[in-house]
Amino acid sequence: MNGRNSIRRPNMTYQLMDATKTTFTDSHFQAVLDKGTLDAILTDTEAGTLETATKLLTEVGRVLQCGGRYLCVSLAQAHVLEKLVTHFSQGGWMVRVHQVSESSSKESGSQFPLPVFVFVMTKVKEMPGFPQVLEMMPDDEGGKSVRYGSPSELMDTVKERQRYALIRNRLNQNQSSPEVSLDLCDGVSGKTRYTFHVVDSPTIRLSHSNHFAIFIIPQGRETEWLFGSETGRRQLAGSVGFRRLLFVALHRDQQYEGMEAIQSQLSAKVLELAPPGLPDNQQIPFLSAGGDIGIRTVQYRGRSELSGEYVVEDVRGDGTSYFRRLIFLSNQNVVQSEARLLPSNTHSGQKKKRKDKKKQQKANDKVEPETVHVIDKSFLCCEHHKAMISGLSLLPDPGVAPDHRISVLVVGLGGGSLSLFIHDYFVGSQVEAVEIDSAVLDVACRWFGFSLDDRLKVHLADGLAHINALAEKGKASYDVVMFDVDSKDTSLGMSCPPPAFVEKKFLLNVHKILKDNGIFILNLVCRDPVLKGQVIKTIHDVFPLIYVQKIEDEVNEILFCQPVSGQSRDLPDLKESARSLEKQLKRPGLLWDETFVLADMFKSIQVV
Repeated sequence: MNGRNSIRRPNMTYQLMDATKTTFTDSHFQAVLDKGTLDAILTDTEAGTLETATKLLTEVGRVLQCGGRYLCVSLAQAHVLEKLVTHFSQGGWMVRVHQVSESSSKESGSQFPLPVFVFVMTKVKEMPGFPQVLEMMPDDEGGKSVRYGSPSELMDTVKERQRYALIRNRLNQNQSSPEVSLDLCDGVSGKTRYTFHVVDSPTIRLSHSNHFAIFIIPQGRETEWLFGSETGRRQLAGSVGFRRLLFVALHRDQQYEGMEAIQSQLSAKVLELAPPGLPDNQQIPFLSAGGDIGIRTVQYRGRSELSGEYVVEDVRGDGTSYFRRLIFLSNQNVVQSEARLLPSNTHSGQKKKRKDKKKQQKANDKVEPETVHVIDKSFLCCEHHKAMISGLSLLPDPGVAPDHRISVLVVGLGGGSLSLFIHDYFVGSQVEAVEIDSAVLDVACRWFGFSLDDRLKVHLADGLAHINALAEKGKASYDVVMFDVDSKDTSLGMSCPPPAFVEKKFLLNVHKILKDNGIFILNLVCRDPVLKGQVIKTIHDVFPLIYVQKIEDEVNEILFCQPVSGQSRDLPDLKESARSLEKQLKRPGLLWDETFVLADMFKSIQVV
């Protein structure tokens, strides 16, 4: 090498030397360049290998001047990454990581699947109080470096870049599973700004224009089945007719200026996830439901001692309707409670005239968020709540008239819509709700129009303990017992109710407090078919007659359980009872959601 470069590069010399023990003097160099040497030496985590790597890095520090830099080009395998960052974050060094830009070529097999990093370690004079500097350069040009508070945070970021590169390589090679999901974080705050869901539809025939499209999910609608479930996204992807559809969910706590700004921000990043064979200079269409990014307004933030942080937010749904939602941030893709909002100029279904005619709106105009604040208590947002209400038609007398008294126990309050609906429409009802979380009751009263009176009471208690205490009294007091309570343990195959609520001993106590002609109504959400079978069998041991109604497009199943054995009713009879109940509930002067047809709730009811 010396001979080959002696004429063209006379100032370049090659020396045969042990890199862990060189003959150079201290502080001899301003820069040390390592292109893969550490990777070649640090092949495993054996003690001898780690000792050799430590000697190499210590020697680098010895021969560098203060202010000098060690540039290490590496694939940053986990053990190499940990050695580098740990060694140079112990004092006397500033650590900065760059990811090497890759070729823009999209030819199959042209991209190396793993990203290459350059670690730039700057030697500084150790001084008391000198801050630890650990930085990562953004992957977009011109961005500011991000500083991290600990070596582990920096290493986690490098690992995320590696995972993203592997996912992108799979997608570029058409090796994706039916759906791939990943987060794109804000470069400054580090918080998730976008969530991508990549859905391929390989059965779609390719044309020159249907390779790839981006679908922006409007804010607040990411929990809807069509956008929030893999099945729904796959169905939508097939219907819009693109070979690959990239869904983009927008996160709360992030500001978005509009569709054009989002397109500008994402245009370079989404191209990295484009399918192979995308024609050069192909324009990528951005799609959305309703043509915009939707509206989400956080009305309140709070914290529950039991469930953690939560938000109350108003969102625009499909069309011009607005909804208020309670969402626990520990499980942000699940709406805990929801209510429809009416324009503030609407009361009992009639529009009031405004003094300022310039502000008058037509019925089909968009409603501005600030004008929407009245809870529509006639509207049940949850399909499973509608099904639970329909189950009251199984009672001999559902308590529609004031002089026909029924007692109802509802375990699980949420925003209170289920309890309020029973209270308002079944005027002979005496409703008691049991809620373990005082923060939920506060939210229901402040934000969801919930209020107490002599026919509607709330017990702040554990539903298990409350029912066990009632059973000890030995009196069958209730015509209806409803369970609408979710589990906080998301690792279980059953998210509603918690397992303790369907244990036989407890169910026997539910049976004790229920009148002979009463009904026990349970919202069951169980994805594990074996576990679901076991749960239903246990319930059947206590309640001899059970009807099961599956909620369309949802995991929810509503169980209508009767405490005494008897002849099951056929579908026409059930539907007729539901139609009769609906007629009684529709009273003059009281709003009614015309989309709520009680008989339709029995479409696929079965006896088990």
